[in-house]
Amino acid sequence: MACSYADGLSKYENKGKLGLPEKFDTAEEVERKVQILAGWMRESKHTVVHTGAGISTAAGIPDFRGPNGVWTLEKEGLKPDVNISWDDARPTLTHMAIVSLEQRGYVQYVVTQNIDGLHLRSGLQRQKLAELHGDMFVDKCNLCQRQFVRSSAATTVGQKSEGKACPAKRGNGRRCRGKLHDNILDWEDGLPDADLDLAISHSCVADLSLCLGTTLQIVPSGNIPVDTKKRGGRLVICNLQPTKQDRHADLIINTYVDVLMKRLLELLDVPLLPYSAEDDPLKISQLLLQSSIAESSGNGVFEPIEWTIPEEWVKDKDLAERVKSRKVIRKRPGVKDEVQGRKKVKTESGHVQREENDKEEDELDLCHKNGEVLKKSDRNEEEDEEELIGETCVIEDAEERETGKTEQEEGNAVIKSERENGIKTESEIKNEEEHKLERSEVKVKTEQIVKKEESDNTIKSEIEDLIKTENEIQEKNEKSERNEVYTNGNSTPSAVQEEGDSESEVTGPENRSSDIQNDLAT
Repeated sequence: MACSYADGLSKYENKGKLGLPEKFDTAEEVERKVQILAGWMRESKHTVVHTGAGISTAAGIPDFRGPNGVWTLEKEGLKPDVNISWDDARPTLTHMAIVSLEQRGYVQYVVTQNIDGLHLRSGLQRQKLAELHGDMFVDKCNLCQRQFVRSSAATTVGQKSEGKACPAKRGNGRRCRGKLHDNILDWEDGLPDADLDLAISHSCVADLSLCLGTTLQIVPSGNIPVDTKKRGGRLVICNLQPTKQDRHADLIINTYVDVLMKRLLELLDVPLLPYSAEDDPLKISQLLLQSSIAESSGNGVFEPIEWTIPEEWVKDKDLAERVKSRKVIRKRPGVKDEVQGRKKVKTESGHVQREENDKEEDELDLCHKNGEVLKKSDRNEEEDEEELIGETCVIEDAEERETGKTEQEEGNAVIKSERENGIKTESEIKNEEEHKLERSEVKVKTEQIVKKEESDNTIKSEIEDLIKTENEIQEKNEKSERNEVYTNGNSTPSAVQEEGDSESEVTGPENRSSDIQNDLAT
């Protein structure tokens, strides 16, 4: 039972929000919303259903965070009052409705957080199912990693060894030497890669994700449905309690999942398939085990049903191409305008008021709620409060991560929201301070370089002035020497010595006097 499963887990303090009050829509409101959902399912080419413990409560298995959930009562030192065993539980109306919708082409994939094995027992094929937290009726080999359906519920949790040999055969025909372990995750265990990869891929290509009976608090499982919303698809949530992803939902239906699924089948004209032991792998395994024991006086070999996800399913090229083609929509049309038009502003008295919305919408007396347009008169004060809380939240950008990746995108969405509201994030303030520091350092270095260049130019100018002064002095000295020579000879120089002589010679006094006499004779 869920209690024995909970007792087998390791201690973990932070189990999320527990015991939140449940809310029920009126019958008329449920009918209106189910009709909307039915229309969206007809339009959708790829629908993924995400399930939690809430779809198994009708089978007698308690949930975990409801008012009477396992974790909620554990906090009070109590346990749920249930008597049903894992083996005796049967798939509920919701389990069988999902199989019915899958066989009629309305559901393409199912992602579950449940370990009760009721999806397996409902007859849902392995190719259509991702079990993110394990399965009470599946064993896994620690060596070859292959999975096999058990003939009864596991007696251990946390992937512990059961001491049984793996029944798988290797390529050479010999038996695998590994040991079988239970397939149920403990708090700190990593999710199975194949199941997680397929869950993310199908959610990314989905036109519609339908969440049933889950508060979506456990990550990364709780973040996977939002992958559909981020790529332009729709997100619908059916749960009695508030969920972590309510702000992203296009439609929230507060009613029992069995009520929703029964009416949905009627609107889609899909008959509900009954549970059949002939399609239950657990019952088939029990028959195979009995047959192997009966054969050859008990020497028969029991060949269990394999529940392994083949590698080719994970590496499906067509699915990979479709994932690649569905890009994350950073800005969905109208979201920014709607958010800005409905911002909450804090008044001096501390009360919260909403800014005026679009005039046309006010005239029509309309408002948005969960992706729908509703009359304000149809809502009560409590719903107005919830809407105000929801409208301030902006879609995520996360991502998360190729391997589980959405937290980064959420951070980016918060930053984007803060920027739109004119609020600077801590990282932006830090970056601005770093930029200011860098600019100041650059400015100081620039000033130092300029001062150095000015100093170098000053020295260069002084050197040039000194050289110029020396040249002027030298020219004056040479000129004065010439003047002395000319004055002593009382005449001007007769000739300049040709180039190549070492010194300039001036005609002596005797030669000058003879020249004068010749000139006079002439």
